[in-house]
Amino acid sequence: MKTASQIDLRRSAERFHTKLGWLDSWHSFSFGEHYDPENTHHGLLLVSNDDIVLPKKGFATHPHLDMEIVTWVLDGELEHRDSEGHHGIIYPGLAQRMSAGTGIWHSEMNPSAERDVHFIQMWVTPDTEGIKPGYQQLDISKELDKGGLVAIASGRGHDAAIAIKQKGAVLWGGRLKPGETVLVPDARHVHLFAAKGGLELEGAGRLSAGDAVRLTAAGALKLTAEAETGAEVLIWETI
Repeated sequence: MKTASQIDLRRSAERFHTKLGWLDSWHSFSFGEHYDPENTHHGLLLVSNDDIVLPKKGFATHPHLDMEIVTWVLDGELEHRDSEGHHGIIYPGLAQRMSAGTGIWHSEMNPSAERDVHFIQMWVTPDTEGIKPGYQQLDISKELDKGGLVAIASGRGHDAAIAIKQKGAVLWGGRLKPGETVLVPDARHVHLFAAKGGLELEGAGRLSAGDAVRLTAAGALKLTAEAETGAEVLIWETI
């Protein structure tokens, strides 16, 4: 059966919002105490959280199970530690993936004494449950500097991308120069998130930072960065 084409625009302010003393978090899908049975996922993407964490604060050690978790920092730095002995400082341009598998505990803290950290954390379901927990980080800044869309995380073996345990998903990212145009991947499910700057998406209009578009069998649409500012974009392509 052919999937009906759909363009579903979600504005930044329409997202669920969690505001704590140390955390300002916006959720694209149901998360934690925020639940809407009509907004739990898009394709294989279950979580897309837009988080700002204050200096010397963060998420204390907590568990995850059977999930592919990708973290992308927009500004500042985020320090990761986990029960498998992995440790890393994530910064803009460094892609990070944690495979929770049979179970892993980790913490995510802002190591700076002065600067907030702003990051996007995204979860997709794995294609195989019960795997050994794993971790990977990779600096792809040079690839991003070339322009266009770059595979950040892939279950399909893309060069210069971190590997996720899900063959049906790829995360693309772009730091688009002012006026630069790219084609959105043509896939059954596409989640486009405007991370920075402004964009114009064919069929949806202008997007500002924090806006998202859920595409269902919509084809390879044109996406153009604002002429004054350029833009940073994150695009999940899933089955």
